[in-house]
Amino acid sequence: MKGKLKIVLPLTLLLVLGGLYKVVLAKPVATKHKVDGQVYVLPKEFLLNLADNHFVKLNVGLVLADGEVPEKVEGTPPPEGFGPLPQEAVVRDVITDTITDASPQQLVSRKGRNGLKAKLLKSLRARTDVKVKDVLFTDVAVQ
Repeated sequence: MKGKLKIVLPLTLLLVLGGLYKVVLAKPVATKHKVDGQVYVLPKEFLLNLADNHFVKLNVGLVLADGEVPEKVEGTPPPEGFGPLPQEAVVRDVITDTITDASPQQLVSRKGRNGLKAKLLKSLRARTDVKVKDVLFTDVAVQ
């Protein structure tokens, strides 16, 4: 009996101390987010002309730095269909200029869309003060 007690008591003590360490003393593991920032979808869709007499109906989202999208609009509210992003009109202009006259194949293929997104991201960073981390095409319909 004493032999079993000599083995069970230290093992029990180790289990209790290990559990106590895990619950009380161990630092929490920081989680890595898959999307780093706030996703803001432009509230008004785009209807744009493409090359070869085609057009695209497109919804665009932006991944912005945390705190970049204001909660509510100060002063005069934006026109109907526009959101609270301060430079939204400039953002829409950049998107319109970049997508207009693109080929339908660019918007239908994954490689083409990714190329347009990279071009948009570069243009948005150059022409606006909005801290854009990524561009998303949430809906695309080419005709």
